[in-house]
Amino acid sequence: MKIPIPPVPLPQDLVDLAHEYADGRRAPVEPRDAATVILLRGGERGPEAYYLRRQVSMEFAGGMCVYPGGGVDPRDFDRDVAWDGPPPAEWAQRLGCDEEMARALVCAAVRETFEESGVLLAGPHRDEVVADTTGDDWEADRAALESRELAMTDFLDRRGLVLRTDLLGVWGAWLTPVFEPRRYRTWFFVAVLPEGQRTRDVSTESSEVAWLRPADAVAGVERSEILMLPPTYLTSLELAQYADPADVIAAAHGRTAEMHTPDVEPLGDGWTLSIPPHLRTVLEEHARG
Repeated sequence: MKIPIPPVPLPQDLVDLAHEYADGRRAPVEPRDAATVILLRGGERGPEAYYLRRQVSMEFAGGMCVYPGGGVDPRDFDRDVAWDGPPPAEWAQRLGCDEEMARALVCAAVRETFEESGVLLAGPHRDEVVADTTGDDWEADRAALESRELAMTDFLDRRGLVLRTDLLGVWGAWLTPVFEPRRYRTWFFVAVLPEGQRTRDVSTESSEVAWLRPADAVAGVERSEILMLPPTYLTSLELAQYADPADVIAAAHGRTAEMHTPDVEPLGDGWTLSIPPHLRTVLEEHARG
């Protein structure tokens, strides 16, 4: 299977289906809210991002390379979660949602990153972050969070930790097209691997993991060695423009998320899926080489 690289002509049957949704002849599936985190570290040739290849058996994006992330859990809305950094009101403004959802998204971003990589964006206070999460006790807690036997609020309270929300930055937001049977409203965050911590291949939803320069990940997709959905490919293409993880974080602190839902738009004599304007420019520059 090969996922076409944007922009790509759409088959007529998919175009017709999209028009049926646009005309109100079909009702789209209600999307699930989700958060994903682009975890970065410095490398010899520039910043590297952490990618997971999803199990091919997964019902959504099976076999695709993705960033750590997943759906918002009801317990992520807990108002009592230990918190340090920008308040939910500020996150709501930057994420384009209400405070309740902003709190849940930030909590889900931290939780999912720990569940899928073993990296924890938390510490005892705002000036310190956990330095090592590789012990058996940490792994037991990670597994309990993943299985939903343990809530994030209880996990942090028991260990005397707070969410270090200042370690996250906003990068973007994508909503699965209306014609897809499984839909996600996903906010993209960025974060730098905390000093002393290291990733672990622990996610039950992935078959392998790798640190890759975004430019190398893009090249892998274009050689049909890696499979990515368009949002991951385009985000990787954008990240490849930065020379250092700190530059990405600096850019993120000046961004707000504008939810983009790909829709059909003209492409020559046919149709393609739309992409955000700023990524259109990145794609055009990449095509020019």
